[in-house]
Amino acid sequence: METIGLIGGMSFESSAVYYRLVNEMVRVRKGGLASAELILHSVNFEEIVALQRAGDWDGAGRRLRDVAKRLEAGGASCVLICTNTMHLIADEVAAGISVPLIHIIDETAKSLHAAGSKRPLLLATRYTMEHGFYAERMKSLGLDIMVPDAADRTTVHDIIFNELCAGRVHNSSREKLIDIIDRAVDRGADSIILGCTEICMILDPDRLPLPGFDTTAIHARAAVDFALGAEEVAKEEAA
Repeated sequence: METIGLIGGMSFESSAVYYRLVNEMVRVRKGGLASAELILHSVNFEEIVALQRAGDWDGAGRRLRDVAKRLEAGGASCVLICTNTMHLIADEVAAGISVPLIHIIDETAKSLHAAGSKRPLLLATRYTMEHGFYAERMKSLGLDIMVPDAADRTTVHDIIFNELCAGRVHNSSREKLIDIIDRAVDRGADSIILGCTEICMILDPDRLPLPGFDTTAIHARAAVDFALGAEEVAKEEAA
């Protein structure tokens, strides 16, 4: 089994979900009391949020690149940035290490293509919905994403930062998100991307008006595929 390196803490609420999902997936696939070989470096989210608000993406890139290097030096065979937003600087992080960086947008695009989705609605932080990096990468992968209107983007962003990142889940906020999804259905959306790693705390992707794609689960599954891939291939060849 390869060792998975996780850059977490953004927020620690979703990092805990990553840790649970990765280990549950390994246990299901290997059986018994199996769990993942992984290294988690959890950063102080308050420092990252300050860089985001200041628009200092170069500083954020340097910070996470340093963490990625530490994970590689510690034995990680791959690295994951456990947040969608910070994939804005994923290329800089990847350039600082020699092991693969498993990219959350690329893995989500694979799942969307496999399901035949063409026009997904992206629910995410303001940075992810508005900065352009997410839409541009998705477009390069053959997908045309939608985002909510300005007022609804503010609602989604505030729910993420003011509630979910603080561990608070409110039914009233869930209803607001469902209303946003309903409006997107009228605009032609054919699926929903839970494009913030905390949104799975409040929305079940299997209980939405449209097919839902949970980026946290997709990313975790890709990490497990990588970690167990060579081992499982070897078993199949020996069988």
